[in-house]
Amino acid sequence: MMFKKFARSLYFLVFLLLASTQVKATEECFEGVSRSIFKFNMAFDNAILEPVAKGFNKLPKPIKNGTGNFTSNIATLLSIPNSLLQGNFREFGHATGSVIINTTVGVLGFLNPAEKVGLKPHMEDVGQTLGSYGIGPGCYFVLPILGPTTARDSIGLIADSFIDPFAHITLQEKELFGISGNSLDYFSVKGTAAIDFRSDNITNFDSLEKNSIDLYSSFKSIYLQDRENKIKNSTIDDEDWSNLDN
Repeated sequence: MMFKKFARSLYFLVFLLLASTQVKATEECFEGVSRSIFKFNMAFDNAILEPVAKGFNKLPKPIKNGTGNFTSNIATLLSIPNSLLQGNFREFGHATGSVIINTTVGVLGFLNPAEKVGLKPHMEDVGQTLGSYGIGPGCYFVLPILGPTTARDSIGLIADSFIDPFAHITLQEKELFGISGNSLDYFSVKGTAAIDFRSDNITNFDSLEKNSIDLYSSFKSIYLQDRENKIKNSTIDDEDWSNLDN
């Protein structure tokens, strides 16, 4: 119930932002507020997320890799409907085949045999789908905990919760193919994915903090470029930063 109220409020806010005239991605909706939220997010990262991520890195490699494979496999579920909506049938096949193989042969996704047979699906979401339709990002702002976003991607974030099969059986608490869950399952998986992403980018984050004159602007630039690359299905910078979809 709380999630639905939050989604409605966020949807209304983003609708107003998109309705604003001459809004560009390089413009801020409310930079002062976003910078304050960014400081909060960085404090949360320093106090909680980074220490947990460093501890996660100390786990035996098979456990760490298996956990990353598991959360990635679940995230790929969202790519299936979005690839279809984009008319990208090749990616639809890769995503569908990857989920089926990894969920069965790969023991619920803890192993990744799909990659060994050449299935490497791009992570797709509604924000990327809207971008592929030519819808601009709108203005940029920062959300508590969730981090950088744009007006378009915030709309996409809400829509994701309705078309994502995993969200369907957890957040929406509906049954699909005899499988059901709850919101705790959803946030547990998403939280684990965030820790896995943070643990893979310890060095990158440290380097960015040390070398950035304005850390807020640096994160903004990285986010906007990453989203643009993902809409174009570009692999630029993939080796420098782990998948930001997690």
